[in-house]
Amino acid sequence: MTVGTKTRRVVGGLERGRKSSVKRFLDQYGDVRRFTEQLSAPLEIEDYVIQSMPDVSPTKWHLGHTTWFFETNILVPAYPGYVPFDPQFAYLFNSYYVSLGPRYFRPERGLLSRPTVKQIYDYRLHVNRHVQELFQDLSVDSLDQWLRILEIGIHHEQQHQELILTDIKHVFSISPLHPAYNRDGANSRQDVKIPALEWIGHPEGVYTIGHDGRGFAYDNELARHRLFLDSFQLASRLVTNGEYLEFIEDGGYNEPLLWLSDGWNRVESEGWSAPLYWEKRDGRWWIMTLSGLKELDESEPVSHVSYYEADAYSRWRGARLATEGEWEVAAIDLPIDGNFVESGNLHPAALEKGGSEKHPSQMFGDVWEWTQSHYSPYPGFKPLSGALGEYNGKFMSNQFVLRGGSCATSRTHIRSTYRNFFPGDARWQFSGIRLARNLEE
Repeated sequence: MTVGTKTRRVVGGLERGRKSSVKRFLDQYGDVRRFTEQLSAPLEIEDYVIQSMPDVSPTKWHLGHTTWFFETNILVPAYPGYVPFDPQFAYLFNSYYVSLGPRYFRPERGLLSRPTVKQIYDYRLHVNRHVQELFQDLSVDSLDQWLRILEIGIHHEQQHQELILTDIKHVFSISPLHPAYNRDGANSRQDVKIPALEWIGHPEGVYTIGHDGRGFAYDNELARHRLFLDSFQLASRLVTNGEYLEFIEDGGYNEPLLWLSDGWNRVESEGWSAPLYWEKRDGRWWIMTLSGLKELDESEPVSHVSYYEADAYSRWRGARLATEGEWEVAAIDLPIDGNFVESGNLHPAALEKGGSEKHPSQMFGDVWEWTQSHYSPYPGFKPLSGALGEYNGKFMSNQFVLRGGSCATSRTHIRSTYRNFFPGDARWQFSGIRLARNLEE
């Protein structure tokens, strides 16, 4: 049977489209994998293995875990005859995927001297090579399924790039030597004049939030849905170190009426008296950064505060935190622009120019912004099938939503619908404060 000209064109077009799609995803895969190793490059071998608290993972674990993700979720099920690099890695580098088998105890990841850093880099090379081979040989029928998982893995690795930075910052912070990861970043400018904080109003109404299905999104950003919002105002910029210092000096950490019960318990049990990484010496405040110990710049956005601290500060100011719906409505039409990891600064930057009367500044980058919203499913939420269904849905309790990304987030990773989430006492991430209030206030 002779294939007609039109049929040949369709088949040829599908093949060209397939090759283009594969190339695009493999290019993204290669770029992200290289950037992970670029972020790890400033470290000494000794730095790769330290775990300074249970929430922190050693850098070498992040390198291994992100590689395990691709091996376990793509190579093992999709590559006929694939032999895992080391069968024991499935136990060592599984994080919380219960359906995929037993896992090494998370708080003890820093006790493992083996596998070595070199072995983990060899592991990454092994998996990279096989991923490239696999996607050159996949049939059109199965391509979409595995490209979708590859895309999830790429974004998953970007999440761990941010964790590599925040975790090594905590590791370095416990050293009396205050080592610097990035000597060229965190350049303070004490002469910056911060624009006055203004209030941008939004009328009551029915709004639509959630991802619209175009491009990549995690399952927790779906389904797109409507919600009613009362009129509200959002602050035109982030809260600064200097403004938060006023809260400290006014006795904010000594006034239980400002705090939620769980937050006050933390203040008392942990001895909180300032954000994480703040240190007072001879009457002057200093802050640990990824560039080492620096004198506090009052013009920079306050960072490394918990939800409880953000909530208490907002109450002290006679304001509140935004809901995630309010935040998304205010951000939906804004460009994804800000101080991200690509800047190389790796530290929240002072705002030198304010936004417009209608649009706030610093909505993306610098610091993750706490919202008052509990992390819960959207109406119509459906977790992914199989093991990847454990990625987000099972954490929808006892967490609060943060929005906007930080100075450690990749620009290509963030969007206005992105929902980050952490427990209320988490402080080691670049988390900060944007105020909100009801319109009549």
